[in-house]
Amino acid sequence: MKKLNNILYNVSLKAVSGSTDVSFNNLCFDSRKVKKDDAFVAVKGTQVDGHIYISKTIEQGATVIVCEVLPEILEENVTYIEVKKSAEALSIMAANFFDNPSKKLKLVGVTGTNGKTTIATMLYQLFSQLGYKSGLLSTIENRIGDKVLKATHTTGDALQLNENLAEMIKQGCTHCFMEVSSHALDQKRTAGFEFSGALFTNISHDHLDYHKTFDAYIAAKKLLFDGLPKSAFTLVNTDDKRGRIMLQNTKATKSSYSLKSASEFKGKIISNSLNGLEMNIDNRSIWFKLFGDFNAYNILSVYGAAILMGEQADEVLTVLSNIDPVPGRMEVVPNMVKITALVDYAHTPDALKNVLDTISGLRTGNENVITVVGCGGDRDKDKRPLMGSIASEMSDKVILTSDNPRSEDPNAIIDEMKQGVGASNKRKVVALVNREEAIKTACLLASPNDIILVAGKGHEDYQEINGERLPFDDRKVLSEMLNLMNN
Repeated sequence: MKKLNNILYNVSLKAVSGSTDVSFNNLCFDSRKVKKDDAFVAVKGTQVDGHIYISKTIEQGATVIVCEVLPEILEENVTYIEVKKSAEALSIMAANFFDNPSKKLKLVGVTGTNGKTTIATMLYQLFSQLGYKSGLLSTIENRIGDKVLKATHTTGDALQLNENLAEMIKQGCTHCFMEVSSHALDQKRTAGFEFSGALFTNISHDHLDYHKTFDAYIAAKKLLFDGLPKSAFTLVNTDDKRGRIMLQNTKATKSSYSLKSASEFKGKIISNSLNGLEMNIDNRSIWFKLFGDFNAYNILSVYGAAILMGEQADEVLTVLSNIDPVPGRMEVVPNMVKITALVDYAHTPDALKNVLDTISGLRTGNENVITVVGCGGDRDKDKRPLMGSIASEMSDKVILTSDNPRSEDPNAIIDEMKQGVGASNKRKVVALVNREEAIKTACLLASPNDIILVAGKGHEDYQEINGERLPFDDRKVLSEMLNLMNN
């Protein structure tokens, strides 16, 4: 059991009813998990307000209630803690509950619109190969050493995150690399963490269904840097004009990387092809398995972070040159029909433009670029016409299709994407709601040497339709169809 007064350390309290000198078993914010002698934190979520379950959790045996609004009737033998923001209190309590694991290893957070998964994963791979036992918290997967845990969100809830970090400590990890989403920062899910470093990739149009304004989205990302201790480091992309904004109020050491502007970690692309990328970094010419301008930025970010963490440049670059691409990020699907088939997670206008820019730079001029793309349901609607516009402007043929429609009508989503297609590009565009049929049609439209891009879902092995996750993998559909064409 845990002592309540210890777990409340650093929590800003408004009022207390009952004794804090009591013990409890588990910390919960999901009312369904509450058992005898547990503490329940009533969080006001985006869908449900946990306050409506306070009486239910007491019936289930909760003896500690943490909330923003005290109930009108207070039960005997229950301690009530009133706080300003229960989500923030939960995060701090979760860190205390698991004995503040973020302070016992080097925790590096990666935020931005694009590149988070690639950078966090590459850092994990790099430090693992440098001999450190490391952890990874990402969109694709969570790793504790060699053990893989399935990831459900870009950034998990405060209890899950602290439990994962505590397990990393138990397993002997010294480093952890973590994607930090704007949602998690805004919802204070990382409030109890002490980061050793923070990286900023870039920022573009995304998640405005949640944040409402672009300024609010930027402000949420900036929270990661504002909360860093003086002992931490920062590394931001100064080719993005918001990079400097991230550093305005931070106490941490400030560093930057770039391909174009002045920075501490400057790189230059020497050559770029589907086979890889040659770069000049710190007066060293290095070849990497990854390709594309955006991966040049990712490589620079990883390199810079490693140097700031005390690693040797030659050793870092040697390991990085052998690291494979991250699954679902410009992943090449092998085939025997001489069609270049790529799967990428690009689900924002900026990410899609970056991918198609990269493809454009790799073309000899005779190939057709065939793009299959959709937009997710129940998410930022403003980006849908932009995605349609970018795909149709930068491709020879476009098939608009379903992504994860969730509770929305996929036809309506496609219609909104079509609004961005200019009159001169309408002839290039067809709509096929069924994603499998769309991918297969792209294969049938392609001739040898053409390039197929299937964008939006990347590593995902499901399609979310009306609350159900159905098995679906872009890479598998592409591979099966291309192999069928070869027979």
